[in-house]
Amino acid sequence: MEQYIIKGGNPLIGEIEIGGAKNAALAILAAAIMSDEAVTVDNIPDVRDINVLLQAIEGIGATVERIGKHTARITGRTIKSTRVDYDYIKKIRASYYLLGALLGKYKRAEVALPGGCNIGSRPIDQHKKGFEAMGAEVFIEYGMIVSSAKKLSGSHIYFDMASVGATINVMMAAVLAEGNTILENAAKEPHVVDVANFLNSMGAKIKGAGTDVIRIKGVKALHGTEYSIIPDQIEAGTFMLAAAATKGDIVVKNVIPKHLEAISAKLIEIGCQITEEDDAIRVFGNCELKHTHVKTLPYPGFPTDMQPQITVTLALSQGTSIVTETIFENRFKYIGELSRMGASIKVEGNTAIVDGVRKLTGTQVSAPDLRAGAALVIAGLAADGYTIIDDIVYIERGYEEFEEKLRSLGAQIERVTNEKEIQKFKLKVC
Repeated sequence: MEQYIIKGGNPLIGEIEIGGAKNAALAILAAAIMSDEAVTVDNIPDVRDINVLLQAIEGIGATVERIGKHTARITGRTIKSTRVDYDYIKKIRASYYLLGALLGKYKRAEVALPGGCNIGSRPIDQHKKGFEAMGAEVFIEYGMIVSSAKKLSGSHIYFDMASVGATINVMMAAVLAEGNTILENAAKEPHVVDVANFLNSMGAKIKGAGTDVIRIKGVKALHGTEYSIIPDQIEAGTFMLAAAATKGDIVVKNVIPKHLEAISAKLIEIGCQITEEDDAIRVFGNCELKHTHVKTLPYPGFPTDMQPQITVTLALSQGTSIVTETIFENRFKYIGELSRMGASIKVEGNTAIVDGVRKLTGTQVSAPDLRAGAALVIAGLAADGYTIIDDIVYIERGYEEFEEKLRSLGAQIERVTNEKEIQKFKLKVC
């Protein structure tokens, strides 16, 4: 079993380059199969979820060429099956994007029920609602989501909640439907806009992405394109919070500062100094951090994927902070692990009451999911002594070369697989 071992106590200082947005890349790569022509996608993060999806796309017959570590060329003309039952696809939530892509193009799709991090219920009822409004039948059979239609017709769809997954999935199917589709109460996240821009570059006619009303005029076919994915706001936010928690000074490069405003605002509230440039943000955290209140909300609110990271930072801030999670009901599972490191946090329903402590201390903890795993790494970097983090496979799902990037900022962290390697690391850093 692979683990991280961390010797904490060093402020993170330096510059870091942010990669492509994982959540955008997953949807864009799925949408790439909707054209019979070659589609080249650049700035793809080299993480486990992406590689699993590309294998699944290849498994249904599409041609996938890895031009470089962060570039792929996909040709959908060779697809021979609309059934995606690749074993590993069940482990990533974004597998459902193949449903919208295949349904839009072939009017039939069968995709294994998705998995991913166990952070709470993420039903597909809004996806189903959208597909059915366009004339498709949708049902679950033998662990597969099955959807088919004689034809897809444009429709006026009002989502009961602003779901990112449903907005993207229904948008993909709608671009090849007959007539016009209007999506109301649509999600406004940056990766929704990125997917819409990508589809438009293939010949789709989408207007309004980034607002709560998206209008789509169906087209008969999509053509090839070359496209570069936006920077990952969650990776960027993770390093921003790491600067604060370790009292460091980090310049986070290759970002869109507008996408990070909710995170920057909270860092300023707790006492950090923030400097913005056109495509970079500097976070100076060498100060006494103060308490604040955080409530996760759909974009442009504070992102749920940043909730564990800011909770770790608030655990080291003066006073009492309140963190309210409104998106996923199981997102506080890491609190028990953080408490073992000396944090003083009480969970009541969807709220965590965080009493700041002067320091955390290292121990062995386990990552329960992707973002909580990253948060525990931040905790280990800020803590006294050694921290060992188990189940880092979760972290690898969404962060490329995480430990290498942290080491470039002065972190003492290493990937290990056994006790001998742990002892070797301790001898090296002591």
